[in-house]
Parts: sequence; C-alpha cells; structure tokens
Amino acid sequence: MLLLWAPFAIACTHSSAELEEEKSVQEIMAAPGIANADIIRSPVSAQAPTDTINVAKMSFEEPTFDFGSVREGTVVEHTFAFTNTGKKPLLISNARSTCGCTVPDWPKEPIMPGKSGVIQVRFNTENKAKEQVKPVTITANTYPATNKVYLQGFVEANVQ
Repeated sequence: MLLLWAPFAIACTHSSAELEEEKSVQEIMAAPGIANADIIRSPVSAQAPTDTINVAKMSFEEPTFDFGSVREGTVVEHTFAFTNTGKKPLLISNARSTCGCTVPDWPKEPIMPGKSGVIQVRFNTENKAKEQVKPVTITANTYPATNKVYLQGFVEANVQ
C-alpha cells in the first residue's frame, strides 16, 4: 500500500468590511459580555510578521532579588515592580515557578502603557538548605511572551 502525503495551505480571507476597527481597552471593557481575553493583542500571527513594536512590554526595576543568607524555614517575600513600557495594555495570563515552595501573585487587571504593577513572590525555605535560585516565569501578551524574575540566596540548614 502506498500512502501519499500532500501539504495544503488553508488561509482565512476577510473583506475590509468584515474587519473591525481597532478599539481602545475602555471601549472593549465597556461592552457587555467582554472578558479580559478579548483585549489581548498577540504579537504573533500565522498570517503576518511578528509585531515587536506595537505590543505590551514588561520592564522590571530589579529582575533578580538576592535575599542574602537566611535560616531554613524562613519565608522570603519580595515585590518585583515593573512598568508597561510598551504601546498596548499589558495582561498577565500566568506566573509560575519551578516548584510549590515559590508562589507568585500578579495583577489580574490590564496594566495600561506607562503604568506600573507588582508581582509579589513568596519563597518557603523549609527543606531547601544551600544555595537557591528560584525563577518565576511570567506569561503575558508581550514579545517575547515570557519574562523571568529570580529570587536567589543561601539557606542555612538548621542544626539538629
């Protein structure tokens, strides 16, 4: 049996009458039944080149926080301040770490261009003796789609 594979292209075409005008975030949010996902403007599209200019951008004042040396069992907390230096509203869809010992909390509402926000991170050092580097990956409607911040320091083991 001979099987042949033929690639085929599928394209979406829209007339100019079908395309809506670009609306402001306020106009979108004021419409009934609109969710935050409706204001995301993804910089990546299958039909167009990647837009790296007209997007939201996260600029952190301090992308790495060194907490120094702490005793095992200490809960380290740090607030990572950022500014949307892009041209579109910034919407964070997720923030996660590599393990459950590090828990981020992020703003759920859009951050307008030029405005600031914070990501609060808590790191529980229980059973985490020695040198530690804890990344937090933030997924948003930015280019690139992910940004990282880090907690780092040394956890001194409890002597028993």
